[in-house]
Amino acid sequence: MQNKIAIITGGTSGIGKALAFQFGRNGYNIVFSGRNMEKIFETERELKSQNINSIGVVANAVSEVDASILVKRAYQEYGTIDVLICNAGISMRAMFDKVELDVLKQLMDTNFWGTVYVCKEALPHLIRSKGSIVGISSIAGYRGLPARTGYSASKFAMQGFLESLRTELLKKGVHVLVACPGFTSSNIRNVALSADGSTQKESPMDESKIMSAEEVAKHIYEATIKRKRDLVLTTQGKLTVFLNKMFPSFMDKMVFNHFAKEKDSPLN
Repeated sequence: MQNKIAIITGGTSGIGKALAFQFGRNGYNIVFSGRNMEKIFETERELKSQNINSIGVVANAVSEVDASILVKRAYQEYGTIDVLICNAGISMRAMFDKVELDVLKQLMDTNFWGTVYVCKEALPHLIRSKGSIVGISSIAGYRGLPARTGYSASKFAMQGFLESLRTELLKKGVHVLVACPGFTSSNIRNVALSADGSTQKESPMDESKIMSAEEVAKHIYEATIKRKRDLVLTTQGKLTVFLNKMFPSFMDKMVFNHFAKEKDSPLN
C-alpha cells in the first residue's frame, strides 16, 4: 500500500483518529481534517512518532468550501486519492417534542451533507484511481433510535446516498463501503447535542464495556482492502439489524426498553 493516499474527515479523535493510525501503519499517507488546530497538531505529532506521513487540514464538515480545500490539498500534495473515509459526525440525545429544530439541522448538515460535499469533490480522483469511498454510518442508519431522531435521520440519509452512489459507479470501478460500527468507545456521546444544542458532556454508557475505536478501525481497514459492500459490527449490532427486518414491531418495544435503561434517559 506504499504511496497510497487516504483522506479521513474528522480524524483528530475517536474512530477517525484510530483509522488514521490503522491505514498509516499499513503504508498509506494520511490527509485528515478537524476543526481544532491544536488537536490537528497533536494528531500530526502522534502519527509522526509512528513514522506515518500525514497532513492535517482545518476543515468543518458542514462547509462545502472546506471540503474543496481538503481534497485539493490532498491532491496537490500527492497527485492522487485512493481512499476517502467520510467519518466526521455528531450525535444527539433529546426527545423530538423537546428538541430545537436547529439541532436536527446541525446533525443533517454534518453527517449527511458533510458526506455529500467531500464525495462530490473527491469523486473525479477516485474514479481515476478506482479507489474506495468509506462511509462511517451507524446501526442508527438501519434502525431508528429513540431520542436520536436527527442522528438516525442523518445516517439513514447517508446510507441511501451511498447506496445510490455505489450503483451509479458500478461500471467505473469505484468501491463503496458502508460501515456501521455499533456502539464504540469514543467521545461522540460526550459531545452529543442536547435539546437546546449544548453538549451533554457525559456519556450515558459505560465506555469501557463497548468496542474500542482501534478494534473498529481494524475491521474497517480489512473491509476496505477486501472491497466489501457493507460492514456491521458487534453481535448486538448484527442482531439489531436482523431482528428489525424480521420483527419490526417487536423491536420497537425492545429498542425503547434498552434506551429507557440509560443513565438519565429522556424516555423516562
